[in-house]
Amino acid sequence: MELRFVLDPPLTTELTDEVVRLWTAATNAGGAVGFVPPVTEEDVRPLARATLARTGAGPDRLLVGYEGDRLVALLFVTDPGFWLKAHWRLLTRVMVHPDRQGQGHGLALMRAAERVARTNGWAALHVTVRSGHGLERFYKGLGYQEVGRLPGALRVAPGDDRDEILLWLPLP
Repeated sequence: MELRFVLDPPLTTELTDEVVRLWTAATNAGGAVGFVPPVTEEDVRPLARATLARTGAGPDRLLVGYEGDRLVALLFVTDPGFWLKAHWRLLTRVMVHPDRQGQGHGLALMRAAERVARTNGWAALHVTVRSGHGLERFYKGLGYQEVGRLPGALRVAPGDDRDEILLWLPLP
């Protein structure tokens, strides 16, 4: 089924609950979206609310993907918050529901983010990934280039430090 994308949907209680459920499921399936599994919805809810608040009041944006009426994908388009960086955006918390992965939804979500960027006149998109998941291959397949790596920047557990990989997509 094709996804329907919505940029900056109304921030209702129902949407917040859907985001929390998706974020929890993505984390518990091993997704590198700000937590280390296992997590509960109660663990995720405070960060989800704070992140959503930055979209409702600006300057960040929320892009969601629906399969029918079900939220199955999302990402945050984050303003870097510095005027010398106003020409690009950082994509954060990129996630597709685990039971919908492998169906092209991640590709569709990222292409939708590119359309948003072009519509807004942004010159590039930036995304970071946690090493150890192989996600950089997915982004490189979309045209992102690895532009840096912070060795051991992410401590997911004692003795388990991961690199933070910086990826960049210039938009023609």
